[in-house]
Order: sequence, then structure tokens, then C-alpha cells
Amino acid sequence: MAKDKVMYVCDNCGQESAKWLGKCPSCGMWQTFKEIRVTAGTAGRDVSTPAWRRASASAGDRSGIQASRPIPLSEIHAEAEPRIDMGDAELNRVLGGGLVPGSLVLLGGEPGIGKSTLVLQTILRLSDKKVLYVSGEESARQLKLRAERLTPCPMQRHTSAMHPSASPSAPLPAPQLLVVCDTSLENIFAHIEAEHPDLVVIDSIQTISTESVESSPGSLSQIRECAAALLRFAKSGGPSIILIGHINKEGTLAGPKVLEHIVDTVLQFEGDQHYLYRILRSQKNRFGSTSELGIYEMRSEGLRPVENPSELLLTDNQEGLSGIAIAVAIEGVRPFLIETQALVSTAAYGTAQRSANGFDYRRLNMLLAVLEKRVGFKLAQKDVFLNIAGGLRVTDPAIDLAVIAAILSSNVDTAIDSDVCLTGEVGLSGEIRPVSRIEQRLAEAERLGFARIVIPAANMKAIDPRAYKIHIEPCRKVEDAFRSLFG
Repeated sequence: MAKDKVMYVCDNCGQESAKWLGKCPSCGMWQTFKEIRVTAGTAGRDVSTPAWRRASASAGDRSGIQASRPIPLSEIHAEAEPRIDMGDAELNRVLGGGLVPGSLVLLGGEPGIGKSTLVLQTILRLSDKKVLYVSGEESARQLKLRAERLTPCPMQRHTSAMHPSASPSAPLPAPQLLVVCDTSLENIFAHIEAEHPDLVVIDSIQTISTESVESSPGSLSQIRECAAALLRFAKSGGPSIILIGHINKEGTLAGPKVLEHIVDTVLQFEGDQHYLYRILRSQKNRFGSTSELGIYEMRSEGLRPVENPSELLLTDNQEGLSGIAIAVAIEGVRPFLIETQALVSTAAYGTAQRSANGFDYRRLNMLLAVLEKRVGFKLAQKDVFLNIAGGLRVTDPAIDLAVIAAILSSNVDTAIDSDVCLTGEVGLSGEIRPVSRIEQRLAEAERLGFARIVIPAANMKAIDPRAYKIHIEPCRKVEDAFRSLFG
């Protein structure tokens, strides 16, 4: 009788090894190899294929699993499949236009950030789709109470306000939403075989286990085998599957890194629980761009998509305050204005501190070195604190100019006019480098009522200043921008 096989998988990159290694040869991380046990009896058995699919495959059904053979590329018929409209403009944008049928999507985030709320309120809008919600963490009663809170009718809100003890059952707009509380992968496939849903939601993948692996739910081997089985099932003509996963203390998805390699799309739901805003990012997308961004506002009745984040991220009481500069950033194809805040003070303990919230710490040190070397501002003995308002984390290099402008404004204690915004990438020699999509940035700043905008001079040859009402001030170096802002 064949024995079980023991393998070791790197928790950081998914590298496999037949023996334990102290240092991963792929990613170079130490103490990341974890032991997984592969049962020998599952080598030739596919747990992801229910009996009705195996029977249809043996009968010659084209929708069943067939033996793979090499096919010329010219003979492969590929047609653009219609995507599933999720009823959420922000989610559709991050997915690349909607959910692709037969795809496997992984949604990760910190506990309590709103992953289950986002998925539940989304599938409640899919009245024309049959959805199976598999819950391994909450009971059916808890899901019903959450669904009623996310879809309150006017009569329910009025009754609750008059009689707090009354809690009438509100009619839910998704009659085809089926809920099952189970953690067995084999039972989940049996439910799918019986109901034939269009979409399956599993909350969460860390709670699902299969009988073919002798380990506890949430272990590396369980997560790996369950995700691989779900992928094979989805690709063999099954429904689209959304997996909800937790993240560990390092901020990465719990489980082996190979979990991210298995799925088609990896979505990261992030944000500070002390703020109202949540950010939905795409870390991997086989059917769309990974540079898109979705913004939500957390409310008592659920998550509200923010169509115009610029008006929410900008404060109205910044008149006369130093250390504040408005930057025009772009995430994906979406322009919005954000507020950069800086505080510069004398180092109280001899050693200067550097702190950045929502901005790359290493890039902040680079910009401070440019200010000291190229512009002549001595900041070595001063503490510098930088914050991106609203709890956002921005990676667009075009906010460099606004960052150094806010730092200088706080250093000299001089406020920047509230009707001025900036965009531009700062180089090591102090030059202001051109940015992409300058027309969209100008249009967004003009739409929000700004009077002036400072842009790189190299972008002037790509635009017509007469086509905009906003006053455009081109600058080649950081010194030119400072003269324009402070005189």
C-alpha cells in the first residue's frame, strides 16, 4: 500500500522541496518552509469532479472533462464571453468590466474590514442569477440578519425608528440566493451538483477541508488542495467561484503563496478601521488591468461606492494652514485629488525621525535628500512626518511635487493657496519629470474648481492651454515650483 507523501512548501513564494530548507532558494526568506502531507490515494482521483460530470464525460458530453491533447493554436476557438454585471461600478472596474464566467476570484483582507459585507451586498443585487453562499464561519441566522441590515426597506426604517424593539423581516431582493453552512469540500460539490448555481461564494477558504488530506482546516495542505480542486471544477464548465480569505500579521494572504498562483484574480480589500473609506485593489487579474482602484465608504447600512473620491478626500477648512498641498493622482485610469499633509519640527531627541503614512517611506527619504542637496534646505536635524489624508495609500509618483511642497510649507510655516494643486514626479537632480494622462488630471482639477495647477514643463507640448479654464504653470525644476508657490 502506498504511503503518504511529505512535501515542504515555502509560505512566502510557494517554492516546493522534497526536504526542509532553512533558506528558500527562490525568494531568499528564512524559516518559511512548512510541511504538507499529500495522501497517496488521491493521486489518480479528482475530488473536484462530481459523479454527474464524470458520467457526462464518459458519455461523450463536450462539457465534461476530456483527455488533454496538443491542439494547434489556429484550431482553438476563442470568443469573448459576456461578463457578469455585479451591479457595482467600483467592483466591475476592478474586475476589468465584470465577473468572467468560470473564473476563480480570491478576495482577501483583514478581519472586520468588510469582505463578507461587500460580497453579500453585491450578490443581493443579482436577482437574475442563482447564487450559492457557503458559510464556514457564520450561521444562517447571522447571514439573514446581515442581509436585512444591508437592504432595509423604507417601512422597516420607519418602524424601527418608532419602535426600536420591533424588527420586521424585510423582503430581500434576491430570491435565488441559497445559503448553506458547511465546511466539507465534498458536501459543497454535492450542493453545487444539486442546485446548479451561476455563482458560488465560499466564506472563507481557510475553513474548508477535504477528506483526501489528513490535516486540520486552514493548514497549508488543506488550503492548497481545496483551492486546486475548486479551480479544476470552475474550469471544467462549472460556475464562477468567489473565495474569501484572511490575511496574516505580515499583511499577506494566509496560506501558501501558491494560492495566489492558482486563482484567476486576487483582490485586496484594505483600509484603516478608524476611517470610513475602504480601498479595493487588484493584485492579480488574468482578465483585466491590475492598476484599477475601487473606493467605498463604510456606513451603517453597508458599503457605499464612492464615484467621486476627490470631493470626499479634500477638506474645506484648509485655508491658512501650512503643510498642506493638493496633489492630482491617478490610479488606473481614474484621476482624483488627494490632500498631502506634512509636519516639520526640530528633532527633540537629537536623532531626526522620518514617518510616512500612506506614502513610501524610502521615497520620502529620497525626496528629503533632493531638497537638501539640490535646493539647499537643511532638514537633517528636523523631524518630518507625512500623511496622506483619508487613510489612502497612493503609489502614483506624480504626487512627489505635492509632497515636497507640503514639507517646505511646514518648514517655513507658510500656507499654500487653497486653489492651487500640483502634479509632477521629482528626479534625483531636482528636475520635475513628466507624468502620464495629463489631460485627465487637468480636467479633474478644473472640474473641482481649482484656479491654478503646477505641472512639469515637458507636458506642455502634449496639451493646448487655451482649451482649459484653469491657469497652467509649467516648471522644469523644483526651484521653479517653489518660486511659483511662495514667491
